[in-house]
This record gives sequence, C-alpha cells and structure tokens, in this order.
Amino acid sequence: MDDQLHGVRDELQRDPYPHYDRARRAPGLTRVPELDAWLVARDADVREVLRRPEDFSSANSLLPDVLPSPAALAVLGGGFGGRPVVVTSDGARHQQLRAPIVRGLSPSRVAAVLPYAAERAAALVDAFAPDPKNGRVELMSAYARRLPGDVVGRIVGLDPSDVPAVVHGGHRAEELLFRPLGEDEQIAAAEDVVAMQHILDRYVRERAARPREDLATEIVASVTEGTEGTEGELTLEQRHEAVAHLQNLLIAGHLTTTALIGTTVLHLLRHPRQWELLCAEPDRIPAAVEEAARYDTALQGFRRITTRPLTLAGTELPAGATVFVAFGGANRDPVRHPQPDEFDITRTPERHLAFGFGAHGCPGAQLAREQLRLTLGELTRRLPGLGLAADHRVTMRPTMIHRSPYRLHLTW
Repeated sequence: MDDQLHGVRDELQRDPYPHYDRARRAPGLTRVPELDAWLVARDADVREVLRRPEDFSSANSLLPDVLPSPAALAVLGGGFGGRPVVVTSDGARHQQLRAPIVRGLSPSRVAAVLPYAAERAAALVDAFAPDPKNGRVELMSAYARRLPGDVVGRIVGLDPSDVPAVVHGGHRAEELLFRPLGEDEQIAAAEDVVAMQHILDRYVRERAARPREDLATEIVASVTEGTEGTEGELTLEQRHEAVAHLQNLLIAGHLTTTALIGTTVLHLLRHPRQWELLCAEPDRIPAAVEEAARYDTALQGFRRITTRPLTLAGTELPAGATVFVAFGGANRDPVRHPQPDEFDITRTPERHLAFGFGAHGCPGAQLAREQLRLTLGELTRRLPGLGLAADHRVTMRPTMIHRSPYRLHLTW
C-alpha cells in the first residue's frame, strides 16, 4: 500500500499542473488524498490564504512525506537543530526569526555579493565550455547545484572549502524527508545531514566568540538577543536554535535557486525560438526569468493549518484542517495569466507567486533573480547554440518544494 501511495504521489508531483487545472475548474476546494490536504489552486484563493496567517498557520508547513526509520532517527539525534524555523513559525516568533534574514539579504547585501556571483558564474561556465562550438555538459551537477551554494555560502560567511559538504547535506536532508529510501541509505543520508549540522555548529560557536559582518553573525545575535550568559558562549539550546535557523536558510537559499536554474534553462531550450530571441535580445533576460519562475514554479506550494472553523472558496473547513497552498497552481490561473500554459517570455507580466506573498514571502527572491539573470547572461552570450541533448530524456524530480530536472544534459 505504501509503494502504491508513493507511486501515485510521484505521478502527481512530477506533473501537478493537470491536477491544478481540475481543482480550479471544480466548485469550492478539492480534497487530494496524495497530499493529505485540501488543494488551493486559484490565484485569488491562494492570495487570500497568504493574507491571513492568523487563520492559516504555518506551524506544520514542512511535514515530511516519509518518516525516517528508527535507526536514521537515532543518527539524527547526534546532530543539531530540530527547532522551529522561519517557514514553520507564526506571529511574533516568525517576525523574530525572519528579521536577521531580511537584514542579511537586504538590497545592499545582495548588491555587494553580485561581483562574486558573476565571477563564480563565469568560472563555472569556463570549466565546461572551453570550446564554444562543440561540447556537452550535464548542467545540474556542473553549474546549477554549485553557483547557488557558493553565493549563499558567501553571504552567510562560510569558508569556500565547507560549502560542498553543506550543500550536499542540504540535498540529503531533502532526500531523507521526501523520498522513499532503503534503511541503509536513510542512515547514510542522516550521517551526511549530521555532518552538515556539525559544520554549522562550528560556525555558530565561532561567530558567538568573534562576530563578523555576515549573516551567520546576524543569526547568532538573534538567538542570544535579550538573554543573559557568558559573553561569547552559547547554551546548548541556543546552538540548536542557531543551527536549525542556518540550515533552513542555506537549504532554502541554494536548493530553490538550483531548481529555478534547471527549469528556466529547460523551458527556454524546449522553446528554441524563444531561446534564439533571448540570445539576440539579452535585454529580455529579466522578463524571461519572471516567465520561467511563473511557468514552472520551483516551490510549488506549502501546507497551512486552519486555526479556527472557516470558509474558503465556498468550502467549510474545521479548525485543524490542512490546505496545500499551490503557488504553482495560482501561476497557471487563466484569470490572472492569459494562456497560462504557454511559455512566452514576451508576455506582459502579471504579478506571480513563485516567491510567495505576504508575511512569508521569500526574503531571498532578489538574490535568486540575480543569479538567474547572471546565468542566462553567461549562457546566451557564450553558448548561443545550446540545446537539449537528444540522447538523454529529461525527468523531473517528484517533489513539490524544489521542482527541477534530475539531470539536464545539454549540447552545443
């Protein structure tokens, strides 16, 4: 039965858009067993939920699809974290957790990191494109999984030598909680997650003792604000809180942008005329970024829990009901986006929900957009003959939180 459920869920997650379309056409809300939630797929309804965080709690927004085995949980018990983070908090606690991230990802901080991001983007392309007329690359491993980790690591204050292990640990955390793995693989994934957490704990303790101008220091300061203790030393609870906060920030900071890079390049190359237009008119890159984010949203949605009995879209919901707020569904709603199933970088843009909205809107949206712009600038300028490799089928990862190709083989 579990295998059957995983199979049905995989089918939905690999291509959720037909499900969204049916849900938008149906009266009221649609109950989707594979999500164990009511599906909210219309733009207006999604925005209503996001405007009412007091009625739709985020406390259980990141429920895992898979519960790790007791052996894997025992391994995780030797790590750090496991505390509420910004995406799973409400009210004053959410504002407290969000504040250092907003400061750390301010427009000035993003602007300051862009020269480094441009340098890394160019260097990564240099590594696989020495011959601009004849070559091939698997873009996810050679570029998309590397640039975002380097950039967010720089903002957080990680040494470049620690970034690969932290990025790997983030990917393994996602696999452990959202993919069915055998017990041995669960244990191995848990060990990678714990290794990442111990690296982050080292940074937490170092920044407590010697603050710097980086986001790690901002987060450490936020967990010690208003508390008494020995200067430069943290309690075990404070270390757990800071590591949980850092882990969530880093995973959100690199996994989402990695996914966006993959889907953006995929859809541009699936529409060769639009790719050619972009190469000829690079001023269209910002619009292409917005269209790609709308068309195939990396973060398909989050769960919310009703805090009281209420009515949404004509459907009566009791307190404690789970809704899945589908950003990806809203972004294909024809009421807001004409011909929503067409990928068109020339369309007149409407405000989409790829980066959320309201109190929980993504504070890293600008950083993600800038990395996508840099990526498209590099690829259109240096590899205008880029295309999808005919000998490799593109398979989407079955997930609702970081939707992207497993691999993206390209030729030129």
